[in-house]
Amino acid sequence: MCTCDGQTHEIPKRWDMIIAFPPCTFLSNAGARFLYPKGILNRERYAKGIKAKEFFMRFYNADCDKIAIENPVSSTVYGMPKWKQEIEPWMFGHEVTKKTRLWLKGLPLLYPTKIVKPITTYLPAFTSRKDRSKYGSCSRNGNDSVQRSKTFPGIAKAMAEQWAGQDVRPAYEQGVLFECEE
Repeated sequence: MCTCDGQTHEIPKRWDMIIAFPPCTFLSNAGARFLYPKGILNRERYAKGIKAKEFFMRFYNADCDKIAIENPVSSTVYGMPKWKQEIEPWMFGHEVTKKTRLWLKGLPLLYPTKIVKPITTYLPAFTSRKDRSKYGSCSRNGNDSVQRSKTFPGIAKAMAEQWAGQDVRPAYEQGVLFECEE
């Protein structure tokens, strides 16, 4: 398996669990304005999205009993599989909104650990606002895509504790779960 460090890693035996954070640059609905500039499909960007989906699907179809894949809302044009849960950073102690989807196999829904009131969005929508500098807590200036795509520490901690640790409280104990409707 090739990871974001550019290295190929061999797994001598079957993995016990996979928690994947594949790149979302070409899959995310946030990039729709680049996918359809002036209302016309950008075929080059679409092809990159298809390659990104293929990478995503390697995790989704992996031979592993416990899989979690994290990604933002995807453009519907790619026909991504149905997600299992939607979470927000404010459910895990961060005062921002940034809807994130989880595709889960053999793992329980992630339950909120510290619900706080969101103050702002993490990323501005960038679709129609004239002055976009006023919105969002994460800058889009320069090459900060790595910063924008990082997983919030509260979410990462919840994943580690609830899926790999000893925290086995019932999901409903911390409040409402956001699960997709079948």
